[in-house]
Amino acid sequence: MTGLMVSMLAFVAGVKDKLESEKGATATEYSLLVAFIAFLVIGGATVFGTALSDWFNDLGGVVDGWRAPAAP
Repeated sequence: MTGLMVSMLAFVAGVKDKLESEKGATATEYSLLVAFIAFLVIGGATVFGTALSDWFNDLGGVVDGWRAPAAP
């Protein structure tokens, strides 16, 4: 075989390997999983955000009442 023929066969084999690779599918699956988790976090923050903010404000009021008396 000539060098050109060997190079062409190597090129075709490389293209074939890239087309059959599953790396793209795995990356797509992980990106969908990350997007799903992000939507869950955003949804949870939207649903529980006001209640959680109110709870921390109430807790801040309680803790504010725990101040030690000022020294004379």
